[in-house]
Amino acid sequence: MDTQTEKSELTLAAIINTALDMVATQGLESLSLGEVAKRLGISKSGVFSRVGSREALREAVLAEFDRRFADAVFKPAMALPRGLPRLNGLVMGWIGRACNVTGCIYVAGAFEYDDVDSPIRECLQTNILQWRGILRRTVIQALDAGHLRSDTDPEQLVFEIYSLMVGLMHDARFLRDPKAQDRVCSAYKRLISTYRSFNYHP
Repeated sequence: MDTQTEKSELTLAAIINTALDMVATQGLESLSLGEVAKRLGISKSGVFSRVGSREALREAVLAEFDRRFADAVFKPAMALPRGLPRLNGLVMGWIGRACNVTGCIYVAGAFEYDDVDSPIRECLQTNILQWRGILRRTVIQALDAGHLRSDTDPEQLVFEIYSLMVGLMHDARFLRDPKAQDRVCSAYKRLISTYRSFNYHP
């Protein structure tokens, strides 16, 4: 890799990182090429030459968030045994990530774009549905393994897990409650105990 190409790629990474930081505190609509350029101390044209339009920047941010989410939450959980251990790993990993500085674009973005028709909304919705699909498959695996009660409705359980995450984001991000993470962990453990099979002993 020549020096010029390496510099260009490093700058692109800095642009995405800066944009992610902005989204974490101000939302996807806050992104602008000019503000990113200002924060990095480079020209607006320098940002444009690497990411293109404002919409392309937002799409790049969503893609990078999705990649990091997979690395931090999905991949570690896949190393756990199928069934309830894996589901617990996914949920606890998600909780931990949502409480750090990046928050959770899946939850926050859903409110930001709930009544806005745009390509960004479609991209965000696709990512969210894929994630919910992963949760649903994991619940089904836990059912097949006998870890959850046979009358468990996977869609209902995924909905309830997602509802806990919405509450977490509200209290952790809006109310800035330092106990929000502990509260949602307790709420999840209580929730899953109502679904756990009596024959399952971890």
